[in-house]
Amino acid sequence: MGLRGRATARPDRSPRPSRTGRPVQPGRSGQADQPGQQGQRGHPGKRPRWPRARRGLLAALITGALVAPISAAATHPEIPAPAPAHTGTLTPTTLDSAYAANRANAAEAARMAAAHGDRSRADAVRSMADPSRHFLTFDARGSGRAAEVIGDLAKADHVAVLVPGSDTSLDTYDRFRAGALALQKRLGPRAAVIAWLGYETPGTISADVLTTGLAKEAAPELQEFISELRRVNEHARLTLLCHSYGTVVGARAASGLDISDLVLIGSPGTGVDSAAGLHTKARVWAGRGGEDWIADVPHARADLFGTTVGFGTDPVSPAFGAHVFAAGDGGHSDYLKPGSVSLANIARIVLGKTPEMTHG
Repeated sequence: MGLRGRATARPDRSPRPSRTGRPVQPGRSGQADQPGQQGQRGHPGKRPRWPRARRGLLAALITGALVAPISAAATHPEIPAPAPAHTGTLTPTTLDSAYAANRANAAEAARMAAAHGDRSRADAVRSMADPSRHFLTFDARGSGRAAEVIGDLAKADHVAVLVPGSDTSLDTYDRFRAGALALQKRLGPRAAVIAWLGYETPGTISADVLTTGLAKEAAPELQEFISELRRVNEHARLTLLCHSYGTVVGARAASGLDISDLVLIGSPGTGVDSAAGLHTKARVWAGRGGEDWIADVPHARADLFGTTVGFGTDPVSPAFGAHVFAAGDGGHSDYLKPGSVSLANIARIVLGKTPEMTHG
């Protein structure tokens, strides 16, 4: 979820098949909205508040995004890419063959993008074909889909799945991956982290980023993915870590997930009024950095032009009922920044060391 940058809209709403056979939508790329990167500037310990006039401007931007979204992506043709590799059912014994098939698919996608003249996409995807990379799923069509494993998934005692926010695509994937790398390093060798780019993320300024539409489409995909992980590793403690608009996705999927903990960071709201409304047995956690601009986005829902806009109750508020943890003074993209308070506390949640946490 983001409220900065250029307005975008999908140029092509025709469905394309996903690896599971259900239709998903081609997306677009832009400035990634990721945890683990440099955040908003400001004075340490102080989060700038928006005056009333700027809140009015925000409302105008919301209306403009709904009424007349502008598409920069519409001028760019689709980049050719191969169909996803057929990897079969994932099990501990088929992981290596799945990794190899997806690396080969990434290498072919890089060749096709280069032949098409898109050097940026070719370079981004070529790095994913490196022998050190381990993808459970990979699809370079459109904005792209990927699920990359950092660590030893089959033997891990603790597994964290990261769900990203807006404008995340194969072109901006490295920013998302940086957070996964930082978290796995903090967790240690007995843990694995999965960067799950398994849905079409919304643009930072668009109708999609203000509604649950894309989250509704993504939730079944996330539920199936978690079920597949359980077939690969049934004993691991599994945590779902969702950032920004990704918290809306996690909330939509929560009731059907076999997870120990659900972590919401930098959330605009989840689309429900309380943690109880998620209907999950998992413990629900929420954190927000002191300089995260998302705090100044109205946490409310309203009907506008026949569409429900906004996501309701602030997850870090007492009314929501989540366990609130200290996230330090970081900005919207700093939650998995090495050395940060938020990264330390998120790692404690994943490892089940919650008595050692600091709370918000």
